[in-house]
Order: sequence, then C-alpha cells, then structure tokens
Amino acid sequence: MNSETLNSDKIAELLSQIPDPEIPAINIAELGVLRGVEEKDGMIIITITPTYSGCPALHAIEDEIRRTLLEKNINNFKIVTSLFPAWSTDWMTPDTRKKLSDYGIAPPEKKQKTENTICPFCKSDNTKLTSWFGSTACKALHYCNNCHQPFEEFKCI
Repeated sequence: MNSETLNSDKIAELLSQIPDPEIPAINIAELGVLRGVEEKDGMIIITITPTYSGCPALHAIEDEIRRTLLEKNINNFKIVTSLFPAWSTDWMTPDTRKKLSDYGIAPPEKKQKTENTICPFCKSDNTKLTSWFGSTACKALHYCNNCHQPFEEFKCI
C-alpha cells in the first residue's frame, strides 16, 4: 500500500487512530493536535499543533505518525508543526470531552472564578484545586471532597 492508493482523507483517517501519548482514551485528531493532511505535488503534508509550545508529547506523536505511515509503505510525507493558530481546548468536541471525563479527567470548561471543577467520578462540584500543575503542563490537580478522589482537570486554554 502506498500514498497512490490512499488519498489524504484516508491517511487522515489512518492517523486519527493514533492515541494521544498522555491520554490514550482520545486520539490526536480528537484532541485537535492533528490539524490537517493534504497532498501537494506528490508529497503528503501532515500538519500538527501542540497543545503547548514545548509539549513533550509532540516528539512521541511525530514518531508515531512516522511509524504508522512507514508501516503502510508511505514514505513521501512531511510532518509540519504549526504554532499558528495556537491550539485551543475549543477544538475539542463534546464527544472528546465526555471521553476525558469517562477516563477520569475533568474536561476543560469555561467557568467563573467562584465555580469549582466538576469531579469526573461522582459529578460533584464539592472539589478543590490542589495544584495548578498536574502531571503535564496542560492539566491541574484537584481533590473531590465528596468521593475523596484526587483527579486531574484538562486546563481550559
């Protein structure tokens, strides 16, 4: 199989099967990191945007894209990192947000400063922020006073 038999839509579909290395419950397309796949002068151009500039997962995503395409004997591709427009949590669909919650991560939600983050386990708002810095730069740590579970929140960007 080569890029002659796969058009850019089929390649995008193939790449959308790549899970996010930090949150395997969602894939790189659902997260919004996979921005586009296009064919230009016989070359497949894959555009990705990191959730944060300097995101450590970006290299793992690039490596997985490369591995996935090479396994399909597609070698006429180029991976382009685009920082503009900057990635935004607005790119996440409601289905992606639900997948995050089902996985135990509070999805990004725009809220007032007085509102607490909803616990993904028991859906209580009786929660508190314990650290603005979670396991990755895009997440914060919280604690649910209702079910006594610590959890992460995907920061709203």
